[in-house]
Amino acid sequence: MGSNYADIIVDITHEKLDRTFQYKIPENLEGHVSVGSQVFIPFGNGNRRILGYVIGISQTPKYPKEKMKEVESLNSEEDAALSRMIALAGWMKKTYGSTMIQSLKTVIPVRKKGSEKEERYVVINLSQNQASERLEYYEKKNQKARARVLAGLMEKQKMAYKDALKDFRVSAGVMRTLEEQGVLSIKSRTVYRNPVDSRMQGTPVLQMSKEQNAVFDQILEEWKHENRTCLIKGVTGSGKTLIYMKLMEEMLSKGKQVILLIPEIALTYQNIRRFYGYFHDQVTVQNSKMTRAERFDQMERARKGQVQIVIGPRSALFTPFPNLGLIIIDEEHETTYKGESTPRYHARETAIERARLEGAHVVLGSATPSLESYYRCEKGEYALFELNSRYQEACMPKVYSVDMREELKQGNRSILSRRLQSAIQKRLETGEQTMLFLNRRGYAGFVSCRSCGHVMKCPHCDVSLTIHANGKLVCHYCGYETTMVSHCPKCGSPYIGGFRAGTQQIEQVVAKRFPGARIARMDLDTTRGKEGYQKILKAFSEKEYDILIGTQMIVKGHDFPNVTLMGVLSADLSLYASNYRAAERTYQLLVQAEGRSGRGNLPGEAVIQTYHPEHYSIQAAINQDYEEFYQEEISYRRVMGYPPASNLLAVHGSCDREDTLKEAMDYIRRYLDRICDKDGFQIIGPAAENVSKINDMYRNVLYIRQESIEKLVAIREYLERYIEINKGFDPIYIQYDIN
Repeated sequence: MGSNYADIIVDITHEKLDRTFQYKIPENLEGHVSVGSQVFIPFGNGNRRILGYVIGISQTPKYPKEKMKEVESLNSEEDAALSRMIALAGWMKKTYGSTMIQSLKTVIPVRKKGSEKEERYVVINLSQNQASERLEYYEKKNQKARARVLAGLMEKQKMAYKDALKDFRVSAGVMRTLEEQGVLSIKSRTVYRNPVDSRMQGTPVLQMSKEQNAVFDQILEEWKHENRTCLIKGVTGSGKTLIYMKLMEEMLSKGKQVILLIPEIALTYQNIRRFYGYFHDQVTVQNSKMTRAERFDQMERARKGQVQIVIGPRSALFTPFPNLGLIIIDEEHETTYKGESTPRYHARETAIERARLEGAHVVLGSATPSLESYYRCEKGEYALFELNSRYQEACMPKVYSVDMREELKQGNRSILSRRLQSAIQKRLETGEQTMLFLNRRGYAGFVSCRSCGHVMKCPHCDVSLTIHANGKLVCHYCGYETTMVSHCPKCGSPYIGGFRAGTQQIEQVVAKRFPGARIARMDLDTTRGKEGYQKILKAFSEKEYDILIGTQMIVKGHDFPNVTLMGVLSADLSLYASNYRAAERTYQLLVQAEGRSGRGNLPGEAVIQTYHPEHYSIQAAINQDYEEFYQEEISYRRVMGYPPASNLLAVHGSCDREDTLKEAMDYIRRYLDRICDKDGFQIIGPAAENVSKINDMYRNVLYIRQESIEKLVAIREYLERYIEINKGFDPIYIQYDIN
């Protein structure tokens, strides 16, 4: 058996993580060194002994063996939490396809030079008797400044240096003299920024209902036995958050820490208010609107035990808690939990792996669970818990659908149906609030008929075709092309084309129709500032606006008791995204949108405007029936071979030269045809991406379908090696995306 070699990195929190060193693993350490191990190694010409971190093991030396140094020993006092995070990075590399360096940069917070903030403070060095004698001496000698400082410190013992200068009205020279005389010491400590405003008022924590208590008890019982991932499927407004709080309390009572993942920065404000009101300064937050230094500080506060709960989007999953007990993923169905840069990890799967490594629990929550999670509940891999009624027996909103084809036939060309206009007017008269949701997800490029609702679809893949600038309609799964039509092929109407309206246009239409209404708009343009989300949501919650218009960010998890009307404009735009998940996304968006209405004491309504009221996802959303939707959708996925019934690996290629990219992707296709000629593989493409060019980079994608996830991962590893040894792929940037 040959020797093994360890790839080692020496400073895990430094910006330049790319430099690795290879060391030989001696016989006495064979089998003991693994990814994540912390080892002592000889380093540099002087062979000084330093600590290193193992990020890879191989049997292939990168340098001449005779020149290679050996690992000296394992670190017996290793940082176990850091080792587990390195091991998690190793799992991500293997599962999602990336380099170890890319995974490490995702998992480990990088320290930015100069990001630490130092705070100076002064502390008295004398006993009470010594201080009294010295004070008497200063007063006798008429040294008033020194006497003021000493008298103040005898009372306070310790205080911030800048406060001492100000309060005692003395110069830095006086302080230095007192330090030289041994009266006081001037010390420094690292101060970590706290993004949570300690003046924030918490919302009152309510008592759990009988149904909530039952779910809480059942989850604790599950943890005693199998410790499966737990899914709480609770209708909107059922009080999942209250169960999260009680589970957190259970963890904190055992000295463990908790990570709560939320899908949007926009949800941070309300969540922080709820959790800070209950757990106070044990809570902190992470999000991308914070500076890099602020984010690093929260990681350090968590690592040092200064906070016990971290709330934030996807990246908060990598908070380095030393004794993690629970990861909660709220609104677990949301697409924002999927990474877009390499490694394209999914927070749900990665959380489950982290929990496995650390002996922690995972709880998922949603009114509209992802098909993947519900499918695993059916198979017994996850434990399912249900909340079927709203908290305090509040009523579910009444849902109405409006067929926009009929509106057009009856002469209404406005984007607001007559029913919705009437409902808005009623709210303005009664002082209640309205939310208008513009469903723009997936709108770009699909072509539909306003007269009959027909959508141009691929005959092979059952996804909508996308219109390109050259007038072609293209399928981004298989590459099928056809020319753009001027009349609807189903009804002959000339009203066929893409959708153009945005939130600004909607705001103008609403302002014109309701001139006295106070209108707020929430989209990327209005929330660019650091506190953009918070300002708009706070103002709306304090009833400064009558109507809030927005895209997806307004339908997720918000709780405004005075909102009694939700209007969904263009419900079916997401239905025809060129993606096999389109019906699932549509159902989830509509049910989540409906759920914003009637959450207080007043009954709520939702008006869904659609060109396809008969579609099963829209029908199920109107009925608020998840089971009805799931059974229809899972049967479609089984027939088409889409996840979760099967597994799908996407190979994304990009290059600044279109012909080079096309040739490279064709070579990948031929290689895959050769190695995937059996075992149930299906290869689709290559074809242009939905957005085929970004920043002068052309983009192509190819899909591999296979029931077994293990076989897909193995094929990806073969493909990675094939690309690595063929120099022709050097100009091509390749990314992998599983399911």
